[in-house]
This record gives sequence, structure tokens and C-alpha cells, in this order.
Amino acid sequence: MKKILFFLLFTGSFTFAQMPDIAQVWLNNSKPYTGTIGNETEAIKVKIDISEQNRKNDQEYFLAGYSLVGNNYSKFEGKLHITKYRDGKKRSAVYGEYELAEEAKGKHSGIFKGKFIYTFIWNKKAQHIKGQFIEFTGSWTSYDGSLNFKTNWKN
Repeated sequence: MKKILFFLLFTGSFTFAQMPDIAQVWLNNSKPYTGTIGNETEAIKVKIDISEQNRKNDQEYFLAGYSLVGNNYSKFEGKLHITKYRDGKKRSAVYGEYELAEEAKGKHSGIFKGKFIYTFIWNKKAQHIKGQFIEFTGSWTSYDGSLNFKTNWKN
């Protein structure tokens, strides 16, 4: 009987374990992510100003910020959802999907959608992350559906 009770308590602790809050990671130390949109020469900057973990689903984060392409500045809001975590001996990775909706301000506003990968090295002695890298790949589609571009940005 004691063994069964211990087993239930032990497995229950895993069932209710919460994902650590890594909301600060997506803020990228207050620096914009840089990359390309459309053809490989069109530059994009994406700055995330707000990142909050969803209290009901700890695998999801609410994001807000802005994108800048040429002279086109657009605020956005959206979600980032973690789908997989891989713990490695040297390098660990977090995989997921994102969807960010820009303010509807004409033909050059739309939705960013795609996947991301966050890789990092955990320094066990110092108990902190070092060597982190975040990359977002996907597409941007205008609200009217007339424009669709591949996107890629990273820290």
C-alpha cells in the first residue's frame, strides 16, 4: 500500500510540474531581432516589448511589439507556443510556433506566422544560460491576401 501511495505522489508531481517562465528570453535583452522579408535584400527588424507567460497554459506566451520594414512601422500582438523541448548534454533547444498580428493599417500590414528554435547552453556551475540563439522562420501575409513573403529573423 505504501508503494502505491508513493508511486501516485511521485507521478502526480510530474503531472502538475510547470514549465519555467522564460518570458524574458523573447525580449532579447531589449534589442530588435534582425533579418529578411521577401527577397533576401529587404531588411526587417522585429522588436518584442512585452512577453508574458500564459497562466492557464505554461507552454504559451503573449507577445507585443513592432516590426519595421523600410519606412513601414507596425505594432503587433500575438502568441508564441512551445511544442517541444530537447535537453542535450552540450546544447539544449526549445521548438515552437508563433503567430503575430499587426495593426490593420492598409496594404502593408498583416500576419507573421511560422516556427522558431531557441538553442542555448546551460552552465551548470554558474547556474545560468550562455550562448543563446533564437531564430524565427515563416511567412508574412497581408490581410487582404495579395502579398505573401517568406521571413527570417534572429537575435
